[in-house]
Amino acid sequence: MARPRSFDRDTEAMLALLDAVDQMPSASLLRARSYELLSLVPGSSVVDVGCGAGRAVAELAERGVHAVGVDPDPWMLAAARERWPGAEFREAGAEDLPFADGSVRGYRADKVFQFLQEPWRAVAEARRALCPGGRIVLVGQDWDAIMVDSDDAALTRTIVHARADLLDTPRAGRQYRNLLLDGSFNDVTVEVHTSVFTDPAMLSLPTMLAERACTSGAVGRDQADEWLVEQRRRAEAGRFLVAIPFFVAAASA
Repeated sequence: MARPRSFDRDTEAMLALLDAVDQMPSASLLRARSYELLSLVPGSSVVDVGCGAGRAVAELAERGVHAVGVDPDPWMLAAARERWPGAEFREAGAEDLPFADGSVRGYRADKVFQFLQEPWRAVAEARRALCPGGRIVLVGQDWDAIMVDSDDAALTRTIVHARADLLDTPRAGRQYRNLLLDGSFNDVTVEVHTSVFTDPAMLSLPTMLAERACTSGAVGRDQADEWLVEQRRRAEAGRFLVAIPFFVAAASA
């Protein structure tokens, strides 16, 4: 069966970006840290919410747990099943998980809460599905705090904040602790890991920021183009730098 055109245009572009980021050493270390904080128990059930293409599900399964990937996007799940045919994936959103009360030992959500209008509902659903003593780990960047080295600091702030404002909850990362406390979780911890990108291959990130800011009307086309020209010049000269703080919060049910 042929895939819909929308899959080819949107999902495959997203997969390419996710693959590029996931293969970076800093991303691998961040995923490994999230698995460590889950305090994995061999044979227990762990859900990866917003699993995307399924890499974390496969890596969790390699660590001896029964990992299940959950995502609301059927096209992304199709890609995940194609890549990891031996893994289990289910179509569902973070606010309505397909698990019985207290039936999972671990819950992981990576770069998910930024897309939720009511993240507290997802926390409540996680609390319902987790067994007593179960672990939850939330990972995500703070979109307001993305740092891009540029000659025009004011324009850079405008572009970064304009992109952030297009998300449902762009500052979810800094809110993780209070979300978990409000959700009756215990032993809440928070870490911040900053990923630094200097590879010209990551020019796709400032390009995405500028295009979204331009589309929203926050900056003009000429401003966006001029800013991107500078970023490309920096990349060609080996002077490109983007830094993104990632919050990692963990707690026990």
